[in-house]
Amino acid sequence: MLGTSVILLAWIALEFVVLRDSTPEITDDKGQPIPRSIASLEQIPLEGVDQSILIRGADSTNPIILFIHGGPGMPVMYLAHSFQQDLENNFVVVHWDRRGAGKSYKAGIESDSLTVRQTLNDIYELTTRLLRRFGKNRLMLVAHSWGTYLGLLAAKEHPEYYSAYVGMGQLSADSLQRYVVQRRFLYNMAKAHQDAELLGRLFGAEGIKEDDLFRYGGEIRTATGYGPILMTGLWAPEYDLFDILNVPKGAAMVSQRMRDDVLERPLEEAFSSLSIPTYFFLGRHDYNTPSILAAEYFNNLRAPKKELVWFEYSAHFPFWEEPGKFSAEMRRLRYDIEEFWRH
Repeated sequence: MLGTSVILLAWIALEFVVLRDSTPEITDDKGQPIPRSIASLEQIPLEGVDQSILIRGADSTNPIILFIHGGPGMPVMYLAHSFQQDLENNFVVVHWDRRGAGKSYKAGIESDSLTVRQTLNDIYELTTRLLRRFGKNRLMLVAHSWGTYLGLLAAKEHPEYYSAYVGMGQLSADSLQRYVVQRRFLYNMAKAHQDAELLGRLFGAEGIKEDDLFRYGGEIRTATGYGPILMTGLWAPEYDLFDILNVPKGAAMVSQRMRDDVLERPLEEAFSSLSIPTYFFLGRHDYNTPSILAAEYFNNLRAPKKELVWFEYSAHFPFWEEPGKFSAEMRRLRYDIEEFWRH
């Protein structure tokens, strides 16, 4: 028994500590590195605080995607290996764990400021560094969940940096409107499934839990909890054991400490228009950030070019739930956006 435990601990140490904290090379069909590819896991100073980024692409001259994760402290870098391999053939994809999130957990502890304005300043410094490094004039912002709030702000304040904005799990309404839609959805589900416990809470003081949305496919269409996402992230080569353990700690810390010192008006008023091409990728079954509200917001949003793309088999994570469709739509958008800026 002792021998088995020692072997298990040795395997954990080897797999989750020694062999982690790196990203694999991008290779061709014969396993040879592709000459112009880039696969780099780095820690860089942003506004004086070291934070982690992952850069991957089969051709470093391709357009850049900067992925703005949600949370506000829930990273996406640890899921990259599961959904973006095809995306890397057409883009240089950059994931960034913000202050306090994932591999940048320590940066959150050391930061005097976890505010929206500080996060935006970090975004702008990262953006300009990437543009200089790769010799580009603009890059594409792809944002998810709470990250869509940051993405909209960045696109509004500095449109000269960005070729397009793509929002997924798009924030669009105040908390009361979201609650009304969520409650209606859960009421209908509870009635259909004769869920007396949920019905009781819907009419009681306790109210809605995120677990309720999971139970009926409003977070992940085919899962009843975060288990599949966490298991996917567990095998990320870029994350060692300590990074994995820091994901939930960072998410909790940033959520508690993040202060919004920027926006005082409702989202729809503050972002009634954008000056760059704008795309919403909405999961048909998303009730975390209800897609029905995001679609209404999209219809009223003004932009020089805009398009709404529905992901029929997704809820809140369309890039992860339908990775093939996500990559195909991003490839299509690449040429759509390039055509727009040529004119």
